[in-house]
Amino acid sequence: MKIFDKNNLKGDVFGGITAGIVALPLALAFGIQAFGVINVEDVPNIGAIGALAGLTGAMMIGFFASLFGGTPSQISGPTGPMTVISATLISGVWATTQPHSIETVIISMALAALFCGLFQILFGLLKIGKYIRYIPYPVLSGFMSGIGIIIIVQQIYPLFGLKSPVLVVDMITGLTKNIGNLNWSALLLGLGTVAIIYLFPLITKKIPSTLIALIVMTIVAAAIGYEEKLTIGEIPSGLPVPFFAKYSMQGVDWMTVLKMSILPGLTLAGLGSIDTLLTSVVADNTTKTKHNSNQELIGQGIGNMLVGVFAGLPGAGATMRTVVNIKSGGRNRLSGMVHGIFLLAVLLGLGKLVRFVPLSVLAGILITVGIGIIDVKGFKDLFKIPRADAVVLVTVLVLTVFVDLLIAVGIGMIIACVLFMKRASDLVEGAYHSNQITEFDKEMPWEDEKVLTEEIKSKIYIQRLNGPIFFGSITRFQEVMHSIPSDAKVVIIRMRLVSFMDQSGLYAMETAIKDLQANGVTVLMTIIQPQPMYMLTKMQVIPNVIPQEYTFKTFEDCGNFLSKNINTICHEMVE
Repeated sequence: MKIFDKNNLKGDVFGGITAGIVALPLALAFGIQAFGVINVEDVPNIGAIGALAGLTGAMMIGFFASLFGGTPSQISGPTGPMTVISATLISGVWATTQPHSIETVIISMALAALFCGLFQILFGLLKIGKYIRYIPYPVLSGFMSGIGIIIIVQQIYPLFGLKSPVLVVDMITGLTKNIGNLNWSALLLGLGTVAIIYLFPLITKKIPSTLIALIVMTIVAAAIGYEEKLTIGEIPSGLPVPFFAKYSMQGVDWMTVLKMSILPGLTLAGLGSIDTLLTSVVADNTTKTKHNSNQELIGQGIGNMLVGVFAGLPGAGATMRTVVNIKSGGRNRLSGMVHGIFLLAVLLGLGKLVRFVPLSVLAGILITVGIGIIDVKGFKDLFKIPRADAVVLVTVLVLTVFVDLLIAVGIGMIIACVLFMKRASDLVEGAYHSNQITEFDKEMPWEDEKVLTEEIKSKIYIQRLNGPIFFGSITRFQEVMHSIPSDAKVVIIRMRLVSFMDQSGLYAMETAIKDLQANGVTVLMTIIQPQPMYMLTKMQVIPNVIPQEYTFKTFEDCGNFLSKNINTICHEMVE
């Protein structure tokens, strides 16, 4: 297991520190969000408890998931989806324990993180990681957008300086009733935070805008004498202590605590695994490497188990922090470990300074996080994609926001599978009726490729595709596209035997073409089947990504185009 590369030591250290700087305000914000379902009137130091849990979680999983995981450049920590689940658990335990006990809440959260880690290790040992690929894009889009909406709605009340209800429905319906009691200082601080986060990158992107917003607005709040009860409060400094050494175990109703921790632990494990492996794919695409899915789940499990031991907030692979790490030079496990050590240093030295951070500033940070999670591209294409995909996306979105996250994913998967079986049945019936079912070796040249001269063949690469490109096949499709030789200058994508393409397949195709073009490759495409042609033109991959003149109805047309233009194309690429 390679922890660092001495040739990239500087990049790993700098990447880890930069990722830690980005993670700091997010860890505080996610911790506050999770425990914010408990009113400050009931537990006056609830802000400090939440902030400590967020920092501890980011530090523990950040270090150990990097050390034991299967994606060397990945940064892990509390994320929006994981925090929503944690908040649901905390509110449930708080509501059912009488008399209310913050110790019981923290112990339940710790056990849920422990179970989360155990389940993730089990997922890795059972090699379940490879099945994540079968989640359709509309399900993921609706789910992540729903999470983004929940985060935004949950932060409206803290942004206004108000006490927030627990349920999303109550938050929405009670907003007009409470709007008259808003705290204008809190609102201005929160809006100022949002403005800095979006505008500061126009000045420079070298310093994380979230950190600048946190520092600047905290200084402003201190200068105007902002109410102390609307700030985080002092975080205890020092090394983290295991929950069983910090809190009394006497009087704990273990049966109730275990019952309320196991299912949320499984939910956290499933959600965290999806969240993590999606981030691993992003890391692969950015670094041109290949992660080990099952090893990554084991690493995440070890990290979350230790998060549980120290009563932190469970986490997963974090896309934004991972991208920041990679862009700052991080490539190896050391970068994530440095990120964790940096947060430990913060916990040891800056706990007393963090107390002045207003809750509305953290709400502003989380609102931008929620906006970033919403799949704008999926919504923009909602009326262009097949109606079945649109139905799945909207259904999952509504269920995520108003019902339950796992139910949303489960029902979305069922609907997507039923609809796909219907599509596959229609395609097979159509193929039988038209006698189009054939056996062939996709690696062998096709008969119509004889129109190409030897000179043209020496300058091009032909990628032949066979079968539908849909959510269940995009991993294999990506592997095929990545196998294209790096020295290829002209690539012809043959689509004659691609009978169907869904939203997942369309986005995978668009990404593959853009990656080739970014490497200086000219991409041509031959299309015969009507459904893929409709998808590519409806979503404007043709002509916005591939020019119309680079698409052909037959391979003969493509061959004639190349015979006239191959030298011009190659000459333009050399220049």
